[in-house]
Amino acid sequence: MLQELQKVETWEAEQKDLWFWERLGRLPFVLLDKLTPNFLRDKAGQVMDEVSSYIQSGGRYLLNKQDVLNRFPVPLSEVSSVAALSLQDMDAVAQDLAKSRTKFAMYQGAVTGIGGIFTLAIDIPALLGVSLKVLQEIAIAYGYDPNDKQERIFIIKCMQFVSADIVGKKAIIEELCTMQADDRQTFAQIQGWREVVLTQIDNFGWKKLFQMIPIAGVLFGAYINKSTIQEMAEAGTMLYRKRRIIEKMNALDIR
Repeated sequence: MLQELQKVETWEAEQKDLWFWERLGRLPFVLLDKLTPNFLRDKAGQVMDEVSSYIQSGGRYLLNKQDVLNRFPVPLSEVSSVAALSLQDMDAVAQDLAKSRTKFAMYQGAVTGIGGIFTLAIDIPALLGVSLKVLQEIAIAYGYDPNDKQERIFIIKCMQFVSADIVGKKAIIEELCTMQADDRQTFAQIQGWREVVLTQIDNFGWKKLFQMIPIAGVLFGAYINKSTIQEMAEAGTMLYRKRRIIEKMNALDIR
């Protein structure tokens, strides 16, 4: 367990490095924001409302838990039963789900890229839906129920982690560690969830630029959607995996 925890902590340390291309990639956002049609701005506001609804009640984004439970090698009917399984079984299901959702997102991005910048209004909420779905599935894969409001908050924090810069990633890791010790403090910290959506919209900057040319939109839509869900799945897997490892270690009284 200590070795597995070390792997996650190594990954966390790597996430704190801000690559040159990540900084460069943010340069066109101010200009592109001026070129963004009003209907895309309205769509961004709609996505914010949907994220708020998801935090409060799950809304239309909650998924069928049994579909994920059926992927395990033993019959399961409750999410809580997953906690008793091996970490290897959990990892296998999480990896399978990540691969499946990444492939789906890639095709979705290609299809919505056909119409150029105008179909971006369709792609933004669709990608949000896939992001929330894969993170919920990974939560279940490690024995956590996304029907619980606490887990929905954790999932939004995973989304925020993917979009954050070096300072933000460090702060979020610290917040998630605090979440395990004091749920009330984390509920207070989630008030910044709007930042998640705004940053997600900003991350479409290059995509907006290239989707002005429909054929280019197909290629970049597929690539960006694929990379987005890959990053979401990786973050969700590592952060949920760390929680499960720590809980197993505590149960075995491993320090």
